[in-house]
Amino acid sequence: MKITQSLLALTLGLGSACALADDRISIDDIPTLQSVLQTSISPDGEQIAFTRSVPRELYVEENGSNYAELYLVDGKGQERAFITGKVNIGKLQWSADGKQIYFLAKMGDDKFTSLYQIPVDGGQAQRVLSLKDRNISSYKLAPNNKQIALLAKPAADKSEKELKKLGFMAEVYELGLTNQQLFVLSLDKAGDNLNPDALAIQDYVGDVNWAADSQALLVKTQPSALIDDQYMKSQWHLFDLAKQTVSLSFATEGKLGEAELSADGRYIAILGAQDKHDPATGRLYLADAKSGKVQDWLPDFKGHISDIEWSHKGQTLNFIAEVGTQNFVATIKPGSNKYKKLVKEGQFIASGLSISDSDKSIAVRANSYAHPNEVFVIRSGKAKRLSDSNPWLAEKRLAKQETIRFTAEDGVELDGVLIYPLDYQKGTRYPLIMSVHGGPESHDKDGWLTNYSRPGQMGAARGYAVFYPNYRGSTGKGVDYSKLGQNDYAGEEFNDLVRFKQHLVDMGLVDSKRVGITGGSYGGYASAWAATKLTEHFAASVMFVGVTNQLSKFGTTDISNEMFLVHARSYPWDKWQYYLERSPIYWAGQSKTPLLIMHGKDDPRVHPAQSMELYRYMKVQGKDVRLVYYPGEGHGNRKAAAQYDYSLRLMRWMDNYLIDGKTQMPDYEIDHAAKLKATKEAVNTDSSK
Repeated sequence: MKITQSLLALTLGLGSACALADDRISIDDIPTLQSVLQTSISPDGEQIAFTRSVPRELYVEENGSNYAELYLVDGKGQERAFITGKVNIGKLQWSADGKQIYFLAKMGDDKFTSLYQIPVDGGQAQRVLSLKDRNISSYKLAPNNKQIALLAKPAADKSEKELKKLGFMAEVYELGLTNQQLFVLSLDKAGDNLNPDALAIQDYVGDVNWAADSQALLVKTQPSALIDDQYMKSQWHLFDLAKQTVSLSFATEGKLGEAELSADGRYIAILGAQDKHDPATGRLYLADAKSGKVQDWLPDFKGHISDIEWSHKGQTLNFIAEVGTQNFVATIKPGSNKYKKLVKEGQFIASGLSISDSDKSIAVRANSYAHPNEVFVIRSGKAKRLSDSNPWLAEKRLAKQETIRFTAEDGVELDGVLIYPLDYQKGTRYPLIMSVHGGPESHDKDGWLTNYSRPGQMGAARGYAVFYPNYRGSTGKGVDYSKLGQNDYAGEEFNDLVRFKQHLVDMGLVDSKRVGITGGSYGGYASAWAATKLTEHFAASVMFVGVTNQLSKFGTTDISNEMFLVHARSYPWDKWQYYLERSPIYWAGQSKTPLLIMHGKDDPRVHPAQSMELYRYMKVQGKDVRLVYYPGEGHGNRKAAAQYDYSLRLMRWMDNYLIDGKTQMPDYEIDHAAKLKATKEAVNTDSSK
């Protein structure tokens, strides 16, 4: 039986700092937040299938990631639950006639992920297709609804399991990796435990899209399963099904995103990089499907394109563009670089385009300062919200949120998103938590900014100003801007953090002596740098999966080639001393900022040893530092318990130094045993009513 929200807050409160009124978002509200993961509009545009992320119940359910449930909503906002509970539904797609919804899942006694369908008009989900001894990782239905393209890895050799039991577990690093393969099957021959032959494509297949006539496929490949190859060496090809060969490859350089064929098959829209040094896939290209010629469709666009989908009729491409802290939805036609905005900036932050067959209805998932991702439909230039995943949010008071912009003394334009303290009073100075995004090829948008590692509205409810800085090198302002941090690790990009702080102080909002900083990945690097090199500016720091030693980082990451091409632009052996001096460990001895370090113990991107190095450098020198590892977590916490534990530690660290004004580190223990007991008692009490 689910524990009610108010009961959860009562039993799991943290103490004085969390003893908030019921109309404020608390730290215990965060693990209950639900959001829309994917939207898929029906062919007639009248209904939208969507998946909703549903968290597990803390102290009640076994640890794990959120569930993904399947729902259907119509244009009036009437919602129907289709598959709920302990399920993980993904990769939604409608049948061509609009009578079935296809999806991937493990259901019942499934040992592997299989393809299912469920009738829209009622009935149970039925397994359509499963492969022998392996998962289906992705699929695309052909427009004619007669074929299906599947992506899957070969089944593991059954002897491997037996050999492991006998102790033969040697791992040859980065060798012997399994390629993902592409299969094309007839739906009328679908069934269980299939073992089909893969198409003759030697490389790892990362993605696939159909041509409208179902005669060809767009296939994305990379040389191997390595993430570095995915980032820097991917390529799109046109595969002729009749000839069973690649008929055309598209020459692009650097990172590569999605690609789609136009309805008439004449053009291919591609998201990619401007060059091999471009850190993001925000450029929109138009390729000729016959000649393979590729041209920049929106040259010098001062933003980043994040999603594309062709209309089903005519030659119109729909896209979402990120500009500054906002984004917009627009359309464009081949032969022109002028676009028409369907939804202008400032309404919401959209993603995940899905278009009806008539092209008159577009479904997106979108968020705003007031809510996480929900289902929206766009018709005749007007957007309408259709879902409400967190009705309890309507009873919460939210703090004012706005974009802050100014120009640095060197002429670089900077922006970020500020959430004022709830009940803000002009003339009063408040403690600040600066929450720094990772990447750095990313940027924070003026939408929903509250989750387990980013305080957002929850921090504002506790009396903090919370600021999300888009330092130079962030995306959203064009390629040139996104390259400003290259060949300058921790240089002006992190000096921008001090500029942001001073700007907020000059506004009269922030107490300069009560400023904390936090962030993950590259944001963790920023937090470590702030606690060491920039220590005089920050009173507390919480670093998450962050970089602390640029020399050893290069040798222990799975993206070393990407680091070289789009960040460092040099190798460590080119300038050893530079890399050392751009590492927080080099400055650990001067640190006066209490530092809490947290890291997933199985992180492949930033090795957990990065956290150990800075911890040891500071600990030996008598600094206030603490290290928390999360077993089973990678580059960011995915499971409910680890996320909640992280939130508790983050906010206790900030409260200790920025609100309570203490000089000693807070207790290292979280009394989860007491919380477990209180939860069980609450469940029993609730059950007896």
